[in-house]
Amino acid sequence: MPKVTLDQWKMFHAVIEHGGYAQAADKLYKSQSTITYGIQKLQEQLGTKVLTIKGRKAVLTDAGEVLLRRSKTLLREADELERVASSLSQGWEAQISIVMDAIFPTCIVTQALNQLAEITPDTRIELKETVLSGTNEALIDGTADLAITGAVPQGFLGEPLLNVEFQPVAHPDHPLHQSGQAITLQDLKRERQLVTMDSGRKRVDSGWLGAEQRWTVNQMSIAIDQVSQGLGFAWLPTTRIQPQLDQGLLKPLPLKDGGTRYVQSYLVFKDPDQAGPGTNKLAELLTNICNSDTCQNSH
Repeated sequence: MPKVTLDQWKMFHAVIEHGGYAQAADKLYKSQSTITYGIQKLQEQLGTKVLTIKGRKAVLTDAGEVLLRRSKTLLREADELERVASSLSQGWEAQISIVMDAIFPTCIVTQALNQLAEITPDTRIELKETVLSGTNEALIDGTADLAITGAVPQGFLGEPLLNVEFQPVAHPDHPLHQSGQAITLQDLKRERQLVTMDSGRKRVDSGWLGAEQRWTVNQMSIAIDQVSQGLGFAWLPTTRIQPQLDQGLLKPLPLKDGGTRYVQSYLVFKDPDQAGPGTNKLAELLTNICNSDTCQNSH
C-alpha cells in the first residue's frame, strides 16, 4: 500500500497553490496544525524534504518540484475515479460542460441542447465558445466533458461532425470588390485582414495571414461586425455569416486561387468511459442533427 495518503498530497498541493500552511488550512477547512503534521509525515514517509521555509513562505525543494508535478496526475486520476462512480450511481449528470470551437454553427448546438432539455430538464449546461487550441486545452485540462473541435488532440478520439465551409468576404463597398476582376493574394496583402485570436494559452495561427495590415480580435462576432462595417476582409465560416450575406452586408471575394476552404469539425469526449447518460445523449443528438438532410441542405 502507498505510504502517503491522497489527503496528504492534497495538503502538499494546497500549501504551494495558496502560499502557506495557514492559507492551505483555510482552503481545506482544516487546522494549521493538521496541515503542518500532514506535511511532516509526508516528508518522513517519503524520506525526502519537499518544502522549505523562506521568510514566511513555503518554497518547493528540487525534489518537491518533481513530486508536485507527478502527484498532479495522481490527484486528477483519483478525482476522475470518484466522478465516474458518482455518474454511475446518480444516473443523469447534474452538469455537463461543453466547449465549442467558434467555427461551429451555434444553431446546431442550441437545437441539440433544447432536445436534451426535454429529456433531462434538471441537468445544468455549461457551454463555452473557444478558438483553435483553446478547445483542445479544455479537453486536456479536463474542464470539458464534450468538445467540438477542428483538430483532435493527441491521446483522444474524435467522431466527424460537420465539414465547415470558410469564405473570404468583405463589405460590398470594400475596395477589393471594386476592380471587377479576380482577386490575387497580392491584392489581399495590401488590405487589412481581420483575424480571430486563438483562445488557448499557447496561441497558434491558422489560415492565410499574409496581409501587412492586421487586426486581431478575441471573438469571431467582433470580426464579423468589423468586416460588415467595411473595415477589412476575413475568412469566416459561412454558417456564422449567412445573415450578413443575406442582408448584403458581406459579399464573397472572387479570389483567383484558394478561395473557399473547409475545416472538418469533430466531436470528442473527455473520457468515453466516464461519460454519463446525458453526455452520451447529447453526443448522439449532435451527431443526428449533423447527419440529417435538413442540416446538410442548410449548411
